[in-house]
Amino acid sequence: MAFWRRNKPVEKERHVKANAQIFNAKFCYADNRIKTSKYSIFTFLPINLFEQLQRVANAYFIVLLILQVIPAISSLSWFTTIVPLVFVLLITAVKDATDDYFRHTSDQQVNNRLSQVLITGSLQNEKWMNIQVGDIIRLENNQFVAADILLLCSSEPNGLCYIETAELDGETNLKVRQALVITSDLGEISKLMDFDGEVICEPPNNKLDTFTGTLYWRDNKYPLDNGKMLLRGCVLRNTEWCFGMVIFAGPQTKLMQNCGRTTFKRTSIDKLMNTLVLWIFAFLICMGVILAIGNTIWESQIGINFQVFLQGNESHSSPVFSGFLTFWSYIIILNTVVPISLYVSVEVLRLGHSYFINWDQRMFCRQADTAAQARTTTLNEELGQVEFIFSDKTGTLTQNIMVFRKCSINAKTYGDVYDEFDQKVEITEKTASVDFSFNPLCDRGFKFHDGSLVEAVKLEEPVVQDFFRLLALCHTVMPEEKSEGHLVYQAQSPDEGALVTAARNFGFVLCTRTPETITLCEMGQVVTYQLLAILDFNNVRKRMSVIVRNPKGQIKLYSKGADTVIFERLDSSCHDLMYTTSEHLSEFAGEGLRTLALAYKDLDESYFEVWTKKLLFVSTEIENRDDNLAVLYEEIEQDLKLLGATAIEDKLQEGVPETITCLNLADIKIWVLTGDKLETAMNIGYSCNMLRDDMNEVFVLSGHTLLEVQQQLRSAKEHILGLSRVSSTGDADTDDSVFEETIIAEYALVINGHSLAHALEPQLEHILLDLACLCKTVICCRVTPMQKAQVVELVKRHKRAVTLAIGDGANDVSMIKTAHIGVGISGQEGMQAVLASDYSFAQFRYLQRLLLVHGRWSYFRMCNFLCYFFYKNFAFTLVHFWYGFFCGFSAQTVYDQWFITLFNIIYTSLPVLAMGLFDQDVNEQNSLCYPSLYRLGQQNLLFNKRQFFLCALKGMSTSFLLFFVPCGAFAVMVREDGSHFSDRQAFAVTIATSLVFVVTVQIGLDTHYWTAVNQLFIWGSLIVYFAILFAMQSNGMFGLFPSSFSFVGTARNCLREKSVWLVILLTTVVCVVPGLAVSFLNADLFPTLTDKVRNLQQSRKKQGPEGQNLRRVRRTSSRRSAYAFSHQQGYGELITSGKNMRRSSVSSAHSPETTQHNSTWIENMLKRTNEVSCISDEGTGDSEGNNTSQTPKQQVTV
Repeated sequence: MAFWRRNKPVEKERHVKANAQIFNAKFCYADNRIKTSKYSIFTFLPINLFEQLQRVANAYFIVLLILQVIPAISSLSWFTTIVPLVFVLLITAVKDATDDYFRHTSDQQVNNRLSQVLITGSLQNEKWMNIQVGDIIRLENNQFVAADILLLCSSEPNGLCYIETAELDGETNLKVRQALVITSDLGEISKLMDFDGEVICEPPNNKLDTFTGTLYWRDNKYPLDNGKMLLRGCVLRNTEWCFGMVIFAGPQTKLMQNCGRTTFKRTSIDKLMNTLVLWIFAFLICMGVILAIGNTIWESQIGINFQVFLQGNESHSSPVFSGFLTFWSYIIILNTVVPISLYVSVEVLRLGHSYFINWDQRMFCRQADTAAQARTTTLNEELGQVEFIFSDKTGTLTQNIMVFRKCSINAKTYGDVYDEFDQKVEITEKTASVDFSFNPLCDRGFKFHDGSLVEAVKLEEPVVQDFFRLLALCHTVMPEEKSEGHLVYQAQSPDEGALVTAARNFGFVLCTRTPETITLCEMGQVVTYQLLAILDFNNVRKRMSVIVRNPKGQIKLYSKGADTVIFERLDSSCHDLMYTTSEHLSEFAGEGLRTLALAYKDLDESYFEVWTKKLLFVSTEIENRDDNLAVLYEEIEQDLKLLGATAIEDKLQEGVPETITCLNLADIKIWVLTGDKLETAMNIGYSCNMLRDDMNEVFVLSGHTLLEVQQQLRSAKEHILGLSRVSSTGDADTDDSVFEETIIAEYALVINGHSLAHALEPQLEHILLDLACLCKTVICCRVTPMQKAQVVELVKRHKRAVTLAIGDGANDVSMIKTAHIGVGISGQEGMQAVLASDYSFAQFRYLQRLLLVHGRWSYFRMCNFLCYFFYKNFAFTLVHFWYGFFCGFSAQTVYDQWFITLFNIIYTSLPVLAMGLFDQDVNEQNSLCYPSLYRLGQQNLLFNKRQFFLCALKGMSTSFLLFFVPCGAFAVMVREDGSHFSDRQAFAVTIATSLVFVVTVQIGLDTHYWTAVNQLFIWGSLIVYFAILFAMQSNGMFGLFPSSFSFVGTARNCLREKSVWLVILLTTVVCVVPGLAVSFLNADLFPTLTDKVRNLQQSRKKQGPEGQNLRRVRRTSSRRSAYAFSHQQGYGELITSGKNMRRSSVSSAHSPETTQHNSTWIENMLKRTNEVSCISDEGTGDSEGNNTSQTPKQQVTV
């Protein structure tokens, strides 16, 4: 640790006292300011320079700059290096500063949010960043929680409040938090000011689902757990206000503890370039040593004869010292093998590729008015090499919208639309919706298309009415009347909200409920049911039941749950109906819908009295109460009568299944990392076609201990490898059969959070990774944000593969920062993921285009650019090496200094930039139609060490021909007047012109996609070369700058000789034709997939672009009742206890008059509606039912 940093002691436990800033200040707790940026004004320069110098080339150029300022060894001016080097460093610094500026802006927006803080006896608005540990703050409905706070009291009964935790775990259903009884009445400012309780709790950590602490107040202590805490990132919902005491603030909150650090990301090509620069530097040293040895030998044997008339420094008379100086001189001369212009060009290309992403109209979401955005310019080519995608589920793959689509009632299905020929019609946005105007209490956002179900309801068919009556009664939804006629449903999950809303629209409206009653409006009639019992849901029962007494005195049991669970408890008389309903369920599940079975039972009064006494007795037991309750529930939930089944669509984002299918064809592995429940995640997996019934095996890991998880991992791995061995025949090698099995057979791995925590231990992580890589699909559920990052880090650390993480919430920030590439979706869960990402867009489906089009093109262009750049610079630079053998190893250059300076900056810069920006091997349609083309990037075939060696070898051979063909020609060639070419500068002009022609022809041959820009830059570069050449060797320039432009008329005299042009033509042909022949033979005899697709594209060019041939694949699955599986422990006990009810309602729940009073507004509304309908039969029915149906995440509103 640096000497200026203090060694802060590790916090073992936290002491926080309310309203005591002086007491809390002595512990030096962090304030509530957050920081996601990397730099400050003072640290930007040193940190950014340090990051840039991690690029070996930059350090290499600085060393060369130092050498160039030494006159004894420098034959080139120092400004030729320092100007482009400073330009590169400056451009990169500006880009990094701009990126960090946006992070600073985001931090300021969050830090400057206002919250009400209790200060000196009054509530005052205070910025979030000024909130301190121990402060008491007030939150209001729909407000973000500013810090991790201990809930003290709320506007709800018994200190309850409802929160949404989508930012933390991706779940959109409401969760309940409850204050301590002792603090629940601290609703007044005076009482809160007198509150001086002290909390002793655990130190800051990243565990979102646990909290351990104790409140000491008034000589008593009270235990605290996670149910008493509101974490930063949560949103207060359906609660008017609440007060809380800050426990953790700023970077010590659990949300920020899970966010991870912002790291400097570099592409694999950047890392390879660092290695190649070291190789090139070693190669330069070898060439320098060879030429230095040559100089030493030449000076000792030949050069000594010239000392008589070539006077020089006596210290340089030693051949060895002369060779030493020559070594450094040649290092400077040959440094252009890796010119600084290479890195300038790379940055320009990356910037251009980023703008192409930003400008892509096909990645613009019109609904959200959001365009794709490349938030970084350094990772574009990495998009073409992705092998692993780690995706969040909620908000990324799904829309967080549940919609009631179909149902089966008494062996008849509803929800499909048929034409006049009795053929099923596909439902679209233009399909006419059912008119619900007959129901004044309907949800005007609900949409259903099958009118026959409404007719069945209007005809008062008993089974249909019982079906919707069950949906309106069997749930834990809390209705709330915001205003007269304005109902809000507080649903435990979006599924329940969708079912209750469906019942509401079909005439069975949930109006009010108390701990002992449920009031419905059934087809305009207010009916109150006495709630006798709630048989709550849990993961073992996989069902929920309610027992009610209707106004006629009949006792009914209504039950809903997984079809496999309900069917086992049906009466024998329902066998035929069960068989038909099961077929309907399979049909629904095959369409990716979440299904649920419904049943009921009539209970005898005397039997129910006996059962109730058993229930009261079991409920008071301490030991094995849950097990005994389960037995008692099982007893009464027998001999049920089947009503039917429901089918809910958990709406995926548009194009998700097709995108996943296409990415799988590109050999990209997709892992889903979600904080949602296991069953919900699996259901989405089936809907997305990531899980299918035809898979060989789906392994579900749910062990609670390290040994259990270890055994499950090993068993699954042995199962796969065992099948592989069985599948191998004869003496086939086992490894080969395993490899074949991993391609042919398909396995899936599903693992929950507590099992994953054990699997990520060092002794098990290798087994987990091996097993996961053998599986086609991996789903991790109930994972924390930090576990998401750990999974990504595990793959990064042990697999040489590029990873991409995509998410839309704050719970995804950690894995977005950890992955090589982070993608944020600007969805319903805030902008935290977008602000931490490298790329962002509005919908998951755009990921297909980002990778298969922009990513693949960026990788292809960058690789072709680098191959060509190294080729032309080896060809350009190594001419000096061959010339050294003819100039006494004197470190003289073949070309003049201006040509060396301008070659990479002007003469050859624009054509290669045009190729790097616009070239395409195949068009975008074929890039999407043939995802296998993407594998070239994954396998890193276009630019690697082998390709670099081939480019370098090609460049060396070209330089050899560039020097020796003109050299041989000039030895025998004469001018038209019979004189010999005796001047060295004519030779230099010939080689330089030949070089420009060779590299220009070569880039023309390497270009696959010609545009007007390519034409302009290639022909324009040739024109510019000759214009500058003749200008610099003109009489005018010599007159102005005689010392800098001394070769007057050389180009004019040289290039008017026909023999010189023949030499240039011969050199160009000899250098280009061999490579052209090899390329032609390879494409003809050994065509790659790219060659085949390109030929196909050219043959169909006149037919216009083809659309993508991927069709939407509907799954055929036997997996059903995913809704029941996805449900969590219900609110039954909370509802029947009355703790969540308003006191006025609870106190009068036993009075029939109160129930009648609660329903007055419903009757008034129905009365007014009937009066209007009497005046005009046409007044109520119009197009209200045609509105878009969207069931909100937590509440259903009219």
